[in-house]
Amino acid sequence: MQNNFFDTRIEFLKGVGAARALLLNTELQIFTYSDLIQYYPFRYEDRTKFYRIFDLYEGMDAAQIKGRLHFFEKIGEGHKARLTGQFSDGTGTMELTWFQGVSFLEKKLRAGAEYVIYGKPAFFQGRPQMQHPEMELLSPDNEKGGYFQPVYGLTEKLKKRYVDSKVIATMQRNLLDLAYAQIRETLPENLRQKYRLVSKRDAVYNIHLPQSEAWLHQARRRLKFEELFYNQLRLIKQKLSRRIDYQGQVFKNTSLVSEFYKNHLPFDLTNAQKRVVKEIFEDMKSGKQMNRLLQGDVGSGKTIVAFICMLLAISNGCQACIIAPTEILADQHYQGLKEFAESLGVKIDKLTGSVRKKARTSIHEGLLDGSLKILVGTHAILEDIVQFQNLGFVVIDEQHRFGVAQRAKLWEKNSEIHPHILVMTATPIPRTLAMTLYGDLDVSVIDELPKGRKPIKTVHRYDSHRLNVFGFMRDEIKKGRQVYVVYPLIEESEKMDFKFLTDGYESIVRAFPEYHISIVHGKMKAADKDFEMQRFIKKETQIMVATTVIEVGVNVPNASIMVIESAERFGLAQLHQLRGRVGRGAEQSYCILMTDVKLSKDTRTRIDTMVRTTDGFEIADVDLQLRGPGDLSGTQQSGVVELLIADLAKDGEILRVARECAIAILEEDHELELPQNAMIKEQVENQKANTSNWARIS
Repeated sequence: MQNNFFDTRIEFLKGVGAARALLLNTELQIFTYSDLIQYYPFRYEDRTKFYRIFDLYEGMDAAQIKGRLHFFEKIGEGHKARLTGQFSDGTGTMELTWFQGVSFLEKKLRAGAEYVIYGKPAFFQGRPQMQHPEMELLSPDNEKGGYFQPVYGLTEKLKKRYVDSKVIATMQRNLLDLAYAQIRETLPENLRQKYRLVSKRDAVYNIHLPQSEAWLHQARRRLKFEELFYNQLRLIKQKLSRRIDYQGQVFKNTSLVSEFYKNHLPFDLTNAQKRVVKEIFEDMKSGKQMNRLLQGDVGSGKTIVAFICMLLAISNGCQACIIAPTEILADQHYQGLKEFAESLGVKIDKLTGSVRKKARTSIHEGLLDGSLKILVGTHAILEDIVQFQNLGFVVIDEQHRFGVAQRAKLWEKNSEIHPHILVMTATPIPRTLAMTLYGDLDVSVIDELPKGRKPIKTVHRYDSHRLNVFGFMRDEIKKGRQVYVVYPLIEESEKMDFKFLTDGYESIVRAFPEYHISIVHGKMKAADKDFEMQRFIKKETQIMVATTVIEVGVNVPNASIMVIESAERFGLAQLHQLRGRVGRGAEQSYCILMTDVKLSKDTRTRIDTMVRTTDGFEIADVDLQLRGPGDLSGTQQSGVVELLIADLAKDGEILRVARECAIAILEEDHELELPQNAMIKEQVENQKANTSNWARIS
């Protein structure tokens, strides 16, 4: 839809002007006709039906009524002033009230005139009333109703400057008068017919000025399909291009892998782990550079899968590294893999910010001469001084903690032939989000817990149950178990009545004088944090009081209880991550969610979901519904685009169809050279190209 007409600056549109244009620029990032026409409504008010006052009922979202404003009066002065009016339609009478814009409305309203009003009805002592209704004088244009009023997103500054949703709707109407003939088609006729999609012109017109509910449905469907189709086309094209353009080292020797399986693997892999190892091996043997995402719930055994794949690289004369976001997690990986590596005669070392200079020198030498085969570390691995002889395999753990530029540095650690990349996450990603965040990656999923693990029992308790919870903790500690108690805050907040860490620590000390207690939070020095963690790991302390610093990377199989204080303060993904810190051993584990009695609807949904299921993917889907994709994606990822109309929480089926369509087209015509794809190719070339193609890195 980009051409010279749509590049016209917004100030030249009737009803805008320089002052309003500046507001639209700064508040909504609308600069051109193109920006405005693609600023879609987020909902619609149904003005197709009129209600009678007699028919109003408690709980109605909104109602449109025709009637007469008999009188109105101002009550009070200054900022306490309000305006009240009496409105009737022959079936009943209702009170109208305004607390804002009183002086303006006093001059505008006409007693005795007929109006169409719209707003949310409420009842007081059985009598209907409406606060801040929209008021329009009854006219031939509005007395029949029959339309949907678009509602656009606004900012407080726009509202204060009297740019409301109706003003933007008027701008859209003025623009569509000029633009309708200029809107060009962006999907080929064969695709439109196959998926029964309306034209681009009709879609754009009806998204802003829907002629009916059916037209609105078709407009939404068409624009969502197009947006998701081109999003998927770009990602899949990047994936196919990478397979063609980027060669990978070929790993066929499996000697170390065979020895590990035969003599050193202490347990049987789950079927899911075996499947994932096979998928990764096929990539690493293919001659194409691997870029794979490994999803697996907390405790599903991703690290051992990564280690087996490292052995494949080492068997073929290469080195491997695993990078983690925190020293705690890096140390856990190092300690967990060291025994396995040394049993095979594979040299392994750890590089973090706290490693001393002398040890660093030895590590650098071992990497350069090839004797050091596996390096485990944090961001310290990214430093330019860290050079490998032949890096063949890179594992990035909790990859959402790393920016794309940081990941690019790992890619460049082997300039001859780029290493195979495996990015891992313990945060389950909903299917629709994975398609857009990681649509250019191959995805493997470990969807099975190791044998012998018992599902964690999760319960919800109110603060008034605290003594019972303490009693349960004491019973578990007597059995030799350990307990986490997690708080959302470090210091007291005057605005929020939540338990905070230091107060919580003191109350735990008072309640459990017979036991030793550790405390860990983000403001502690790394050495102090590590000291407290080690005390807990060695069972020198029975209770660990902490903030979410333990969310990632703490593995204490003996810990069987996770108490999460003020659980209403945490998102679902974070609650699930924290719960995953227990249930690491063979004993039954518990997660206790402590909250205040007063909970919002969304919070109650989060808590109920946690109690009902331990399935990370089901939890992720609920989280997507509650929070939307923007909050879930975290650091900007390769496939993330700012979707203008599609909703990943609701449009999973449209996304699936759009993706299948894009795959089918590109598999037949990767370069979009066939005549039937000319329109698609033109649209792809017109879309703004990314300044950097981070997709090849993940």
